[in-house]
Amino acid sequence: MNKDLTRLLRPKTIAVIGGGAWCQQVILQSERMGYAGQIWPVHPKATEIVGHKVYDHLESLPEAPDAVFIGINRHATIEAVNVLSSMGAGGAVCFASGFSEAVAEDDTGGDLQDQLIAAAGGMPILGPNCYGFINALDGALLWPDQHGAAPIDKGVAILTQSSNISINLTMQKRALPIAYMVTCGNMAQTSQAEIASALIDDPRVTAVGLHIEGFKDIQQWEALAAKAHAKGVPLVALKVGASEQAQAATVSHTASLAGSDAGAQALLDRLGIPRLFALPDFLETLKLLHCYGPLPGGNIASISCSGGEASLIADMAVGTGLTFPRLTADQKNLLRDVLGPMVALNNPLDYHTYIWRDEGAMAQAWSGMTGGDIDMTVSIVDYPTTDSTDWTCASRAALKVRAESGARFAIAATLPELLPEDVAQELMEGGVVPFMGLRETLSAIHAAGQISAPSENAVCLPGTAETTQTLTEGESKQALAKCGLRVPQSRTVRSANEAEAAANSMTAPFAVKGVGLAHKSEHDAVRLGVLPEDAASVTTEIGTDEVLIEEMITGTVAELLVGVVRDPAHGFVLTLGAGGVLTEVLRDTVSLLVPSTPDDIRSALGKLKIAPLLAGYRGQPPADMNAIIAAIQAVQAYVMQNPDTLGEVEINPLLCTPDTAVAVDALIRKA
Repeated sequence: MNKDLTRLLRPKTIAVIGGGAWCQQVILQSERMGYAGQIWPVHPKATEIVGHKVYDHLESLPEAPDAVFIGINRHATIEAVNVLSSMGAGGAVCFASGFSEAVAEDDTGGDLQDQLIAAAGGMPILGPNCYGFINALDGALLWPDQHGAAPIDKGVAILTQSSNISINLTMQKRALPIAYMVTCGNMAQTSQAEIASALIDDPRVTAVGLHIEGFKDIQQWEALAAKAHAKGVPLVALKVGASEQAQAATVSHTASLAGSDAGAQALLDRLGIPRLFALPDFLETLKLLHCYGPLPGGNIASISCSGGEASLIADMAVGTGLTFPRLTADQKNLLRDVLGPMVALNNPLDYHTYIWRDEGAMAQAWSGMTGGDIDMTVSIVDYPTTDSTDWTCASRAALKVRAESGARFAIAATLPELLPEDVAQELMEGGVVPFMGLRETLSAIHAAGQISAPSENAVCLPGTAETTQTLTEGESKQALAKCGLRVPQSRTVRSANEAEAAANSMTAPFAVKGVGLAHKSEHDAVRLGVLPEDAASVTTEIGTDEVLIEEMITGTVAELLVGVVRDPAHGFVLTLGAGGVLTEVLRDTVSLLVPSTPDDIRSALGKLKIAPLLAGYRGQPPADMNAIIAAIQAVQAYVMQNPDTLGEVEINPLLCTPDTAVAVDALIRKA
């Protein structure tokens, strides 16, 4: 994370290599945005391009340029990058395609990308196959297509690999001030995390939105999250796509339950970066963060002049994690003075239309729904598309609340099209968030309340060795027991006589299991409650070459799944969930990354649907939570000791009792 992108992203001089329409647009758009620096077209034959003197070679330039848009073919791009690096240029945007993204069609693409990286040396490059960037703060646009950005003094930065999505986002009519729009392209040399790290060095950037297709270097993302938190610049993500996990065979429940996206979500959670799933929610969240930064929590108050809207937002908030705190006595007294006896005082509040057009009374009533433990107050207002003159009172009341109380306040339209852009702009300038759409409003508030400090523990990075060996249950338990995991007393036998001897040396009843089967219960190879006198016959009936006989655990409160799978893109994914034979039916799981702290584990277990069983359901004794966490820590210890060779490890079930937690089945796959 030590690339210096300052000259590239905030250039005082720009060179444009090429003379086609794309390159002309770069020059024209920087001029239209008010760029105050020098622009130097470079072309071997032209003498003038859109009114600018042309230089026939890079070596002819007055000095090494800060930023260069390279709009020529891929082979010539490599030559130009080599010259620019030797000159000491600040960085370049490589517009050409046909590099690594075209390997399937052109076997030379990968080699050319390697050559491009070598040519760049220490000079940062964006791309290739990249649209470049818009710097609306300084008017520098290394951008070859149309856009909807406008000059601003401060705003959010957005990064995406998709040039088309980036164009569309600049066209938003939501009053979101976009300071930087950066496309990352192939990220051959400079990663998305490195670009974001450079952008948050600009004090004019209020928040960063990341449209992420994949995480290339986890350590860079960890460094970015730590730096952003230290600087107080919030990050939010729109994560798409799915990475491939190294699942040689789905022999465990964990491998099928912890899909590749579980690793991405666990990584974002660990970094303290909230995740959005739709572009409108993404933009509305950035809008909120631009105005107020992260929210302390998810307590909201809603105001509307219609009971229908009050009911709508209350219903839509169910399952979001947002809550509507009850009004305090002070709030009720204030509201009663303003609204009179005809209005039922609740949160959400339907204040009817008794005070409509009275801006002072509206502001006083709306202020009564702020303060205390309210993290965000939302007034639902839909501006008609016919004549919205009579709705200016709502805008003025909202601005008055914000100016006089300093409370976090928003106007939200139930439909995005019912909040005009000019009104939204006026509200934003006065510090009131103009939310477009109720669903988007709730998503944004929830996300802004989820921003947190990143974990101080680095993710355990996995190796790449092929996992071809599956340990037996007994071998797996023995390996995990060395790391502190509690397992039952057991013996592995190969004959009826050995089974009889083993049974007589342990305490009945027993669990008798076939060895070497991936899913033993499906083969009728698990027998429970076996008495000593039946051990020999049951061993014969099961019929596998080896049979495991172990003492049964009694007093079980709940059964847990504890599994870890190697995910090359995100580390080792630790999955906790409801265990036993119905694991995949219940699909009650939560995922973390290794290593996770005891507090992280305790919090994750509390999110499971079976959490009430662990806590003691309907008078039943609770499970020993400390013992459960110790068992999970033992599994993590094994992973941390074997990161280069481990593919997956699973305990299913971990039997949880009031005084212990014991693994009665285990599996390890490794190189």
